[in-house]
Amino acid sequence: MQNAKPGSLKLLLATLVLGAAAVAEPSAARAADPAWTLAAEYTADVTGVVSGGVQSGSRYLDNLSVELDGDLDQALGWRGARLHMSGLYNGGGEPNALAGTLQGVDNIEVGAQGARLFEAWIEQDLGGAATLLAGLYDLNSEFYATEASGLLLAPPFGIGSELASTGPNGPAIFPSSSLAARLRIGDMETFYAQAAVVNADARTIGDHGGIDTSLDHGVLGIVELGGGGPLHYAIGVWRYDQHQDDIRDLTPDGEPAKSLARGAYALAEGQVHGAANPDGPQIDVFGRLGVSDGDTTDFEGGWQAGLLVRQVWAGRPDSQLSFGVHQGWLSDKARANLTDAGDAPAHYEEGLELTYADRIGRFTIQPDIQLIRYAGGLKGAEDVVVVGLRVIAPLF
Repeated sequence: MQNAKPGSLKLLLATLVLGAAAVAEPSAARAADPAWTLAAEYTADVTGVVSGGVQSGSRYLDNLSVELDGDLDQALGWRGARLHMSGLYNGGGEPNALAGTLQGVDNIEVGAQGARLFEAWIEQDLGGAATLLAGLYDLNSEFYATEASGLLLAPPFGIGSELASTGPNGPAIFPSSSLAARLRIGDMETFYAQAAVVNADARTIGDHGGIDTSLDHGVLGIVELGGGGPLHYAIGVWRYDQHQDDIRDLTPDGEPAKSLARGAYALAEGQVHGAANPDGPQIDVFGRLGVSDGDTTDFEGGWQAGLLVRQVWAGRPDSQLSFGVHQGWLSDKARANLTDAGDAPAHYEEGLELTYADRIGRFTIQPDIQLIRYAGGLKGAEDVVVVGLRVIAPLF
């Protein structure tokens, strides 16, 4: 991941807020014309290792998110167009340095703290249930995503590790996006097809070097077909157009050989309980499976599954409980590299997570516990127990 610039870029989110407020001010005076919306949210985590891992201890980390959405038809007369922008500021420690896992334990942990412009895109309605989006884009906002896994904190529940670990510095997902174009045809509630072409070099304003426009590292292409209704389902395939360093094979000169990163995934989620009684608990389940080449990353695939219970208690409509299991399958080459280093490799790294969230006043409080087996892909690794507390505060 690219390093975020220190110093003056801490003003990035403030600039976004002030600029958005300036744009939004005229429409605020016209209650009948809500063309612009502005929102900000602060998330603070305390995450610690209480057993196993590299060492016991805890880390504080946070995420400030500011989002601006605009209806360009109402604001500028640009028919069928909308704007979305978001900025991030991430600070604090790195709890996975204590846990020693391959896939991470906290989905707001970043490798380089600082402010970034995360998304900035325009989506155009093309008519006939087709839309075209272009700009700085978060791939996981629309591809390889399940809503029912959204409460869980472990990163694999956001996007499968076999895709998350690809690219020169990761694909265009949190916290660094890249320039992309996405075409969607159809209705997400019935049947849709969507495809995106994404710059393989994921970096944005706030990362070292800023936004890449050279395409020197090529692009990531991804296609997803899916449908909605009581059960949402999707299948997808992805592929980079340029070869990347192989994690094991070498050329005759001793340089890393080049291999093609590619893969596929399938997912499904839906409500299994509560539809007949909207005032009681609502239970959704999800399952995802992904595979990849296993030549350019440590993973040849993996899966995630779990459930989300909404409105756990009748008197607390914001209460939620979620449980999930994930496995990241180590590739043969990754296991061979561990063997060469003198370690006994496992076939996978596995995590189990239980979390509960509820709103108290303006704050959402979320305790969390995770158990990670075969941490680091090591057969003899002690089970790692991670506990955490997340607090979310909407700012405006």
